[in-house]
Amino acid sequence: MTSGQLYDTIGATYTVTRRTEPRIAAQIWAALGDARTVLNVGAGTGSYEPPDRHVLAVEPSALMRSQRPAEAAPCLAGSAEHLPFHDDSFDAAMAVASIHHWPDPIAGLREMRRVARRVVVFTHDTTDTGWRHRFWLTRDYLPEVADLLVGRPSLTELAMAIGARVEPVPIPWDCVDGFFEAHWRRPEAYLDEDVRRGVSVWARVGPEAEQRAVRHLRDDLASGRWAERNRDLVDLDAVNLGLRLLIA
Repeated sequence: MTSGQLYDTIGATYTVTRRTEPRIAAQIWAALGDARTVLNVGAGTGSYEPPDRHVLAVEPSALMRSQRPAEAAPCLAGSAEHLPFHDDSFDAAMAVASIHHWPDPIAGLREMRRVARRVVVFTHDTTDTGWRHRFWLTRDYLPEVADLLVGRPSLTELAMAIGARVEPVPIPWDCVDGFFEAHWRRPEAYLDEDVRRGVSVWARVGPEAEQRAVRHLRDDLASGRWAERNRDLVDLDAVNLGLRLLIA
């Protein structure tokens, strides 16, 4: 299933829980430097598009495009691997939490590098032990996430493809963008079906794994086992769970 098809299936309630987190946005926008024209690739509903620059968006899912607010940047149908622009058409190209859906992420990154003089990508380091082993949701409840990573390029390979440097992105405890790791200190949020529907991981692991994970988490919250196992998180304001910026 392509990313467009996936989000045409699960994206109907995406805007309920997915929105711009100001602290992460500030880091992304700083990485854009002095770019005045920006291409947003895999743009979804428009989160993280800088309001003070000229932005053009590309998004494969018709359902996601339909949910973009009226004030969002203009958006074309299209995919990262085949961007319909001349070389160096933009000062910068950005992609936020989307390259894990691209059929060929390295080809997509190279296309971004072709059409823009600067590339900024918000993504995961899926080789980071913090993402799969320190994050309690994947460690204790949803180990199937590891299967989704098989055959995907590593962060090092992605960075090398475009000559990018890597910058860590801490996740604040009260993050308002409900991506997969966002509720690391608010475990009850994962019991909310709207929260899960806003994250593609839950659809990709399948209903059986989802229902089992939710059942076990609910039991552990009721018994106090979750609090006991994760008591070190209570006083943290932010954590590093493998989120990264690639900046080329």
